[in-house]
Amino acid sequence: MSWLEALILGIVQGLTEFLPVSSSGHLEIGQALLGTAGEENLLFAVVVHAATVLSTLVILWSEVAQLFKGTFSTIKWNQDKEYVAKILVSMIPVFIVGMFFKDQVEAFFGSGLLIVGICLIITASLLWLSEYLNKRMNRQAHEVTYRDAFIIGCAQAVAVLPGLSRSGTTIATGLLCGVRKEDVAKFSFLMVLIPILGDALLELKDILTGEVVVTIGWLPLVVGFIAAFLTGCFACRFMIDIVRRQKLIYFAIYCLCVGTFAIIYGLC
Repeated sequence: MSWLEALILGIVQGLTEFLPVSSSGHLEIGQALLGTAGEENLLFAVVVHAATVLSTLVILWSEVAQLFKGTFSTIKWNQDKEYVAKILVSMIPVFIVGMFFKDQVEAFFGSGLLIVGICLIITASLLWLSEYLNKRMNRQAHEVTYRDAFIIGCAQAVAVLPGLSRSGTTIATGLLCGVRKEDVAKFSFLMVLIPILGDALLELKDILTGEVVVTIGWLPLVVGFIAAFLTGCFACRFMIDIVRRQKLIYFAIYCLCVGTFAIIYGLC
């Protein structure tokens, strides 16, 4: 992978990580079109995902700092500690998948665009369904509950498949649960911080111990990281506004078109 290809893929990752269009699916499509599929796909994906986590910390720094301060305060129980507890509950499903099904999940990456296309169409269906039903459900929106956190966490665990948007799946699930629009996007972005950082640290450990040999080159990794971080900062702020205005139907149409293209390309 050249630095230019890494730049393109880093921009794709940063723009699509927070938009409900599947960053992993777009990385698979981009690598297939650029002819870089199979070249340390998982390592590059982990690096650029870590970059978008950093962009989340930058954009949502005030929320993260408040949660950190409140969690370690002397008060026995407060709203910040409860919010962190809900995030931990949401991590249970993805922890189970990571512990017991990691090899099976990794096998899907680099396995072709047919699966990516199918998952993108599923993403489109979820986005359309959440917007359609949420507008017609006559109910009072509420904050994230422990039950909501676990259900959204289950959605995140399923969304490890390439093409199934993590942000799209979790946000759509939160809306279907009746969570307020302004709350579900921030919860979706914050709940992924620890799992992705943990995955990145495990990957770094494997590199340092020699279990994974880096053949992709450090320059493409650095370029991809910077590109993903800068574009991720823009996309994170943009997506929060989008969910607040709830115009997810446009992303559903986009995922349907890209998913159809991926299926046709994968079958040819």
